[in-house]
Amino acid sequence: MAAQLYSAHAGARPLAASRPPLRAAARRSAVVTCAGKQNVLVVGSGGREHALAWKLAQSPSCGTLYVAPGNAGTALEPGMVTLPQLNPSNHKQVIDFCKQNGVEFVLVGPEQPLVEGLADSLAEAGITAFGPTAAAAQLEGSKAFMKNICRKYNIPTAQYETFTDPATAKAFITQCGAPIVVKTSGLAAGKGVIVAQTLEEAYQAVDDMMLNNAFGEAGTTVVVEEFLDGEEASFFAFIDGERCVPLVGAQDHKAVGEGDTGPNTGGMGSYSPAPVLTPQIEQQAMDELIYPTAHGMCAEGTPFRGVIFAGLMIKEGRAKLLEHNVRFGDPECQSLMVRLRSDLLESLLAQCRGEDIKLEWSADPSLTVVLAANGYPGSYAKGGAIRNLEAVTGAKVFHAGTSLKDGQVISTGGRVLGVTATGKDVLEAQQNAYAAVDTIDFPDGFCRRDIGWRAVERLRAAR
Repeated sequence: MAAQLYSAHAGARPLAASRPPLRAAARRSAVVTCAGKQNVLVVGSGGREHALAWKLAQSPSCGTLYVAPGNAGTALEPGMVTLPQLNPSNHKQVIDFCKQNGVEFVLVGPEQPLVEGLADSLAEAGITAFGPTAAAAQLEGSKAFMKNICRKYNIPTAQYETFTDPATAKAFITQCGAPIVVKTSGLAAGKGVIVAQTLEEAYQAVDDMMLNNAFGEAGTTVVVEEFLDGEEASFFAFIDGERCVPLVGAQDHKAVGEGDTGPNTGGMGSYSPAPVLTPQIEQQAMDELIYPTAHGMCAEGTPFRGVIFAGLMIKEGRAKLLEHNVRFGDPECQSLMVRLRSDLLESLLAQCRGEDIKLEWSADPSLTVVLAANGYPGSYAKGGAIRNLEAVTGAKVFHAGTSLKDGQVISTGGRVLGVTATGKDVLEAQQNAYAAVDTIDFPDGFCRRDIGWRAVERLRAAR
């Protein structure tokens, strides 16, 4: 079967989904068979992992499904086993659990375990894991590494320089002027990006990252890059060496405040598809961003295998790469999983076997509203009860920062819930999602009330 995906846009032509590998790369995963049911472990505790586990559980091939460490949502899902004491950073503990419980397939959700090499450790133990090696996960773990790949392989991105000395970084900022972007090179939970409108803001960002330790070790090295304006979008693809299969796109809302104001967060909501991602831009993203990344990683001796996230800035019909992530986005994953009509487990197993796959998606848009704890992304409230979840209809509530205490769902802070709904168009999806949000009793939480506003404006303008 040809690995081809048709865009959700009406009348779109099929995207070029696969290119023959220029050279073979040794597979690092164990050979996966399809006989019988597969016991599966999903690693992670966020909304992304709840959504992935929810979708995997729908597969007839899924045996016992474990989630570690999981959250209250995964604990309450029928047919899932949540393991709060299983620590993804303890590779031996994870491997021993898999062997003792016949787990044959592990899906690693978050970036931190991938950067720490959990997929490598599992593969060495003969357990198939979906996710890149630690060497390939540098695409997210080190923005300096990612930007250098872009420079070396001519991938369109913002002009940049990398610094380990604050004074040199500030001198470069003075030379370039504002607005300008300052980023931690290391992982910072989606918060290590400062879009400075003035030189003073940029200098302060350097001080916070490099001198005041605001982001820990992530800020030891910083990337300073030109400010790109336009409209952001998220695009996803499966990569297996140099073979690439496009998924679909979404749009995330990073800023904490309505109208995209205030500091960046891990994401306050998302919707899919994103109208700004036209078939032409999707094709350009594959040709100029995804394929060259896959080729470059192979050429560097660190072939990428897994799902890649391309954060795009789109202006005048063309996309530039803002960043790569080495996993499904969060909350974009929630919006994608409710649209996916294919068997996720069989698709991932086929990806691990190096087989061609074809994914099918619902044409109905989806929209996710994040309920966060008061104070987020700064110091936030914890321990508040969340009630009336059982009364939600017309939407799926994916948990992130929750736990169970005496049978009650409790907030553990940060991004707490992702309320996801679909509709015949994005306006109906938005209305359904907010109706569900308003059903939930969570006094210690808040949400943006404008998720999907760009797509809704486009829809109304077209009517």
